[in-house]
Amino acid sequence: MTPQRIAANGSAGGADTALVPGISPMVYSQGDFERIAELARIEAGIVLSERKRMLAYSRLAPLVRRSGHTTFEGYLDLIEQDPAEAMNAIAALTTNHTYFNREPHHFEHFEAEVRPALVRRAGSGGRVRLWSAGCSSGEEVWTLMMVLLGEDRGAGKRIAQGDVIALASDLSGQALASAKAATYPVEAISAVPDRLRRHWTIPAAPAAANGPERLAIGPEARAMVRFRQLNLLRPWPFRSLFDVIFCRNVMIYFDAAAKERLVLALARQLAPGGFLYIGHSERVAGSASELIDPVGPTIYRRRAA
Repeated sequence: MTPQRIAANGSAGGADTALVPGISPMVYSQGDFERIAELARIEAGIVLSERKRMLAYSRLAPLVRRSGHTTFEGYLDLIEQDPAEAMNAIAALTTNHTYFNREPHHFEHFEAEVRPALVRRAGSGGRVRLWSAGCSSGEEVWTLMMVLLGEDRGAGKRIAQGDVIALASDLSGQALASAKAATYPVEAISAVPDRLRRHWTIPAAPAAANGPERLAIGPEARAMVRFRQLNLLRPWPFRSLFDVIFCRNVMIYFDAAAKERLVLALARQLAPGGFLYIGHSERVAGSASELIDPVGPTIYRRRAA
């Protein structure tokens, strides 16, 4: 699972020059950073330039301390023998920043153009499958679920009782734990239109005494979501095709080859006529262009079989 080992002092000045002010090169060297960058590239398609040396240190230092090691070299040696810890390291290097109703034009398109057919299918006993790929702390998938359930509470409850399942996946176990908890400050959820929020959230206890008011996602939405820790650049352990895939702002740190591989895999995982939503700064290129067509800003549809 891990890249070929690079010596800890394997780059010019690595043993003599501190990469982080106040941190000895014996603790964190240029060679250590090169090993980290190679791990990120191979395992997650993430490109860490020399400017990211401080970021890599700040993200991984807590994991190094938790492991009991006193140097990055020792921790990186551990990673070579422990695939689970390697995944933890990659997850720590991944930026998890999101918010409710992000890029609202996607949800508006889904509500107007996609949801009606899915609701009809669910109502007649058909199967509906959605995927939030790179769900982070859950704001995306819960926004999507509230839009799917809609502004009529009775109709939404009937949708939730159908064969409707959303997969929410992320590389970070910590992010998935937050998504599963599904409890957020009121100010965060206020980005969701009130016509949806009032039906599909419930009051939750503050995280601390005298803390800010919080809301939890209601049981109808929770019942439809399944969570899974998943590396998008590794083989996926499922064969089901999806009607809708949201994979937004996941590829922004990937190299070009990794982006093309991922978009192609996502396109192949769509059912004919299914929709793919990607981030505002992301594009479809390569072989995926033969399978999906643009139908809106960063919105694509799988061609009919």
